Amino acid sequence: MSCAALSPLFSRVLWLTVWAAPSEQDCGHTESCDGALSGKESLAVGGQAVMEGIMIRNGDSLALAVRKPDKQIVAITRPWATLFDPPLVVKWARKPWIRGFPVLIETMINGIKALNQSAELAAEAEGEPIKPWQLALTLALAIGLALLLFVVIPHVLTIGLNALSISGGVEGLSFHLWDGLLKFVMFVGYIAAISFVPDIRRVFQYHGAEHKCIAAYEQGENPVTTASAAKYSRLHPRCGTTFLLFVLSISIIIHALTVPLLMLFWMPESAFIKHSVIIVFKLALMVPISALAYEAIKSAAKIKNPLVGVILRGPGLLLQNMTTREPDEEQVQVGLVALREALGTNATAQIVTPAYERLDPSTGQVLRQEQV
Repeated sequence: MSCAALSPLFSRVLWLTVWAAPSEQDCGHTESCDGALSGKESLAVGGQAVMEGIMIRNGDSLALAVRKPDKQIVAITRPWATLFDPPLVVKWARKPWIRGFPVLIETMINGIKALNQSAELAAEAEGEPIKPWQLALTLALAIGLALLLFVVIPHVLTIGLNALSISGGVEGLSFHLWDGLLKFVMFVGYIAAISFVPDIRRVFQYHGAEHKCIAAYEQGENPVTTASAAKYSRLHPRCGTTFLLFVLSISIIIHALTVPLLMLFWMPESAFIKHSVIIVFKLALMVPISALAYEAIKSAAKIKNPLVGVILRGPGLLLQNMTTREPDEEQVQVGLVALREALGTNATAQIVTPAYERLDPSTGQVLRQEQV
């Protein structure tokens, strides 16, 4: 039995720690590449791998497709939950240089709901729907572990390097360069470690399947079939993994500039208080850092110069070699179901899928059987 069946919270926290960490957030995983759809009314679809399935967002709706233990594929389509319904709030929250953090929070909430629902479906869990406190607990544990691994521990280790005269003080550039390097090491090491967990390894396969299905559709395949999607790369140039690297890189620069300025205005005598304040200050800086990273990745996506594009997107593609695995045929089929449900009548190509069941998002009851 998989660890998702034995302890769904454990698997979800492991995946969310790398997916939803403030310094490593994939910011909606919005994917769109230059291809056969350019020049048409392009639909920017993006997704997220979940437990035994894939979630794909298309505008104001999302579709979740999961393969159950009996091999039956089920799909649920529901509106994208937004935090910004009032028009004035929406207008303000969507402004460039501000929108990054609201999008991050919105994406985390929708992603966690989809991840929890997929874990229930994949384990054929019975009982009541996920309660708000369960959602909050999953999020709190994931963010807490992420902050510990990718903010607190690198900072504390850099203090140790300073004590060994390897790094400079917190007021200097070298401290933040070492801190950034340790974040990269912790991040890559964590991904490598959780890839040995069977459930997480399968999530990485579904991540690859999601990329293949989206790429096949964006590149103008018609019809989009399991075979046509399987031939595409499991790596995608707009994967949210690239966003994680932008966040890490920008955080090094911002920390190196702002922390010394903070120390100019207030330098506590106690080393413990000083470093505690700096850690809290770094957490607060995640709001502007995520906003900057969001704008940076959107700008990078528009760059036409091949060399500059390779430089900016290359590291993210390399990292995707760790966060994706080659999917099998059944996993690609799940991705096609999610894509078909997300696109609905807006699809510009035929999406060929195996038979699956469409579920009511409120009750979980079967609404209808979709045939091949």
